[in-house]
Amino acid sequence: MSTAVQSPLAWDISVDDAPVALGARGDLVAVAGAEGTVKVLDAALGAEIGAFDLPGGALKVTLSPDAGHVVATGPMGYALWRRTDGRTTVRESGAWSAAAAWSDAERVAVASGRRALVLDTDGGELWRTEPAASTVTDLAWMRQGRRLAVAAYGAVRCHERHTEKPVATYPYVGSHLALAVAPTGRWICSGNQDASIHIWRARDGGELTMSGYPEKVSRLTFDDSGFWLAADGAPDVTVWDFSGKGPEGTAPRSLRCHETVTALAWRPGAGGHLASGGDDGTVALWHATAGRAQARLRPVRELDGTGAAVAALGWAGPHLLAVAWRDGRIRTYGVPSRTSL
Repeated sequence: MSTAVQSPLAWDISVDDAPVALGARGDLVAVAGAEGTVKVLDAALGAEIGAFDLPGGALKVTLSPDAGHVVATGPMGYALWRRTDGRTTVRESGAWSAAAAWSDAERVAVASGRRALVLDTDGGELWRTEPAASTVTDLAWMRQGRRLAVAAYGAVRCHERHTEKPVATYPYVGSHLALAVAPTGRWICSGNQDASIHIWRARDGGELTMSGYPEKVSRLTFDDSGFWLAADGAPDVTVWDFSGKGPEGTAPRSLRCHETVTALAWRPGAGGHLASGGDDGTVALWHATAGRAQARLRPVRELDGTGAAVAALGWAGPHLLAVAWRDGRIRTYGVPSRTSL
C-alpha cells in the first residue's frame, strides 16, 4: 500500500523547451527539450553547468558512464557534448537518430538511419554496421562492450566490434520499438508495435513471445541483476522474472498506479526498486520484485507532480531521482536507503 509520506524535494526548476528526455549519471542530469535544447545540470543543486542545441529537435539524451560526455539524438542527427570544456560536436546527417548507447567512457553507438555508428568522444567514427532493412530503432551493448545489438524491422542483429556484417541475427517479423539486453548476457528482448515482448535466449536463439498487451510496448528495461524486466504497454507496469530458466510459463507482477505509463527506471543496484511515471503526472516508487508471480502491487510511495504528464525520469545514483514533466518542470527527490523507500 502506498504512503502519503513524500521523499524530500532536493531542487525544482523550470525550462522553456518542453522536456522529452532525461538522462542521469553520477553528479549530472541532462534534459532534452522537444526543440533540441539540452540542459546539463548539477544533480545535487540543479545549477546549469552546460547547454547545447541539436537542430531538428531531440528524442533521447544519454550520459557516458563517467558522466564526462552527453549525447543527444533526434530526427535530423545527433550531438556530443564534452564536460571538460563544453565542446559540442553536431552532426546534421538528415537521418533519423532514434537512440544511443555507451559501451564505456570512450565509445558510443548512435543510430543513424538504417545504420549504427560507433564513435569516439570527439565524434570520430570508429566503425559502422551495414544498412538494416529499415530505420534502426534501438541499440544495446553486450559482452562488456564487445558486441552491439541493433534493432530494426524484422530482426535484432548483433555485430562484433569493427564488423560491418552481423555475426548473429534474431528474426521476428514486426517493428521493434525498444531493446533490452540482460546484464548477464543471457537474454535479448524487444518491445514491439504489435503489443508484445519478444525474447531470445542469446546462446542458442530460443524464442518466446509475451503477447496480449493492450498497447504497443515501447519501454523495456532490465535491472542491474539481469533477473527482472519492467515493461509498459498496459495501465499496469509488468515486471517479469528472468531468474532460473526465465519467464516461460510464468506470469508477471503487475504494478498499478498510472492510466498510461510514460517513464520507467530501475534504481541502481540489485534491490528490486523501480520508479515509474505516468501521463497523469504521478511518480511512483515500487518494491517491484515483492510478492509472488501474478501479484498486483501498489506503490510504496507516490511523489507530488505538477499536473502535467511525466516526460522522463532517471536516477543520479541510488539516492537521487530526477523527474521531468511536459510543462517544463524538472525536480529531484532525495530517496532513502534501498531497504526503506
